[in-house]
Amino acid sequence: MNATAAPVERKQLQVAGTDISYLRSGDDQAPPLLLLHGTFWSRVWLPIMPELGTNRRCFALDLPGFGRSGGELDLAGATVPALATTVLAAADALGLDSFDLAGHDIGGGIAQQIAATSGRVRRLVLMNSVMFDSWPVPAVERFRDPEIRAATTVREFLDARELSTRGAVKRTLNEDELSQYLSPWSSPTRQRSWMAMAAAADARFTMDLVPLLQRENIPTRLVWGRDDDFQKVSFARRYVKEIPGSDLVEVDGKHIPTEDSPATVARAILDHL
Repeated sequence: MNATAAPVERKQLQVAGTDISYLRSGDDQAPPLLLLHGTFWSRVWLPIMPELGTNRRCFALDLPGFGRSGGELDLAGATVPALATTVLAAADALGLDSFDLAGHDIGGGIAQQIAATSGRVRRLVLMNSVMFDSWPVPAVERFRDPEIRAATTVREFLDARELSTRGAVKRTLNEDELSQYLSPWSSPTRQRSWMAMAAAADARFTMDLVPLLQRENIPTRLVWGRDDDFQKVSFARRYVKEIPGSDLVEVDGKHIPTEDSPATVARAILDHL
């Protein structure tokens, strides 16, 4: 890690009456970079934020009902367009007019929505992101059934999150790391928010964005753990063929490559920005 790596702090702001938590690194005068999570939370960005903060003013948001944020997502508020509106409101609260944007998992779908429709994104990074019709994966799609959501016990939910977290990282997470990743999910509010995001997952949101992204031609880098079982690298390779202005850096790792190859991921992002 860079000897001048930036410290990371957790901060909070209010968006539409909801307390939104975020990780912050970097100099106040540096260009801003927003980082978005999907079915995990801002913890996915923590391994690279000290390095990113050497060059950017970073804000890794927790969406409402996720991570350390307050509030709760319902089905209407958990769609990609609705979450994009929430993120833009957070950007307004942070005083950011234009910004670089990075998204992981469903957060990448939100990032594509913002890039394609807001006119506020300078450069885009998609890390093991949903795109085209790559999603929802079966473990998420099953929660579109309201009976499954209602019948899922706390223990079943926690076991499923642990299984997904372990499966998202190529190396073996130690007990402290795993505990950090799982820590939000003991909250019933966050469990319901996660299931709302899962229930709202729909490939039409990203499919509808394709012609808009082709037109916008925003400089985009895809950074991908090539052994991802959830979002296959074949979709990333398709993206760079179909969307102008995009390229791909494949790294060693699975769905959360910031845990498997943090230095390589950070450098790939900073080189693009």
